[in-house]
Amino acid sequence: MSIALRSLLCLLAFAFTCAAALAQAQTHPPMASEADFKRAMEELSNWGRWGDDDELGAANLITPAKRLQAIALVTEGITVSMAHDVVTEDAVDTSAVLNRQVLRVSPTGASDMYQYSGSYHGTIHSHLDSLDCHIMYEGQGYNGVGYEEVEAADGCPRGSIYAHREGIVTRGILFDATLLPGRATAQGWLEPGEAISYDDLLALEEIQGVRVQPGDIIFLHTGRWQRRAALGAWPTSEGVAGYHANVAYFLKDRDVAMIGHDMWNDVAPSGIEGVFLPLHSLALVSLGVSIFDNLDFTRLAQVASELGRYEFLFMAAPLRIEKGMGSPLNPLALF
Repeated sequence: MSIALRSLLCLLAFAFTCAAALAQAQTHPPMASEADFKRAMEELSNWGRWGDDDELGAANLITPAKRLQAIALVTEGITVSMAHDVVTEDAVDTSAVLNRQVLRVSPTGASDMYQYSGSYHGTIHSHLDSLDCHIMYEGQGYNGVGYEEVEAADGCPRGSIYAHREGIVTRGILFDATLLPGRATAQGWLEPGEAISYDDLLALEEIQGVRVQPGDIIFLHTGRWQRRAALGAWPTSEGVAGYHANVAYFLKDRDVAMIGHDMWNDVAPSGIEGVFLPLHSLALVSLGVSIFDNLDFTRLAQVASELGRYEFLFMAAPLRIEKGMGSPLNPLALF
């Protein structure tokens, strides 16, 4: 085969791939208005898909077979923490800090006490939201848990963090948004307000050589922690780089089990007038897709780049708290 013919075939193959990706990208409805958001809340709903009493939502897609496939990804013996150091000093982006107090020091040992000054929810502590109760839409969480039930139970009666007491083990995929051409700064982060859309995730699949499968957890790296270390904390009113709300259609199309981000997952401003954190509602309430907030992918992105692969075994173990509406945690990626 001549060089010219091979070049022509490569160009045709590339054009076909681009056309296929474009066609796929254009299949989801618009997500630009409050009406679009409300329509998506209805049409994307997974309520009842796994039964009326289901407490796991899309995590049901993490089957024993899925776990075994994920475990097979460990070939290097490398572990990477996906949590940020627990914050103990006040800043403009900290809704609460961890207070550590030494209780005893003696020749036989020492002990201390940990206590949050407020909720670990917010924009600073690495945590997993409970599915049914942390976010509600029109008075209801996933699968119809009502706020009245939460009040009566003095906690989350169904779909609490306790539902994940046996741990979470599946394939994780890091979507490194700093690899998107022309999107990151020279310093290597996305600026506040930069939205990562359904189409961007398709582009990252091509760039990184991965494809999301049912039962996967996807994580979005925007470089939030690098920016914070270099420039200092900033208020969320100045914007947050994150997922656009139309990513909800990607979650449905690919049967994603959970999502995570280096801040609160949603882009801010959301781009949908009158709707704050739309992806939180679409994921948690409608789709039953649990959310990891404020993870730190700095080292994970480095290791993934060095190894040339962005898939890994993901493991997380929330605290065993009955009726809990979330849990701080230190999830791990294993290569």
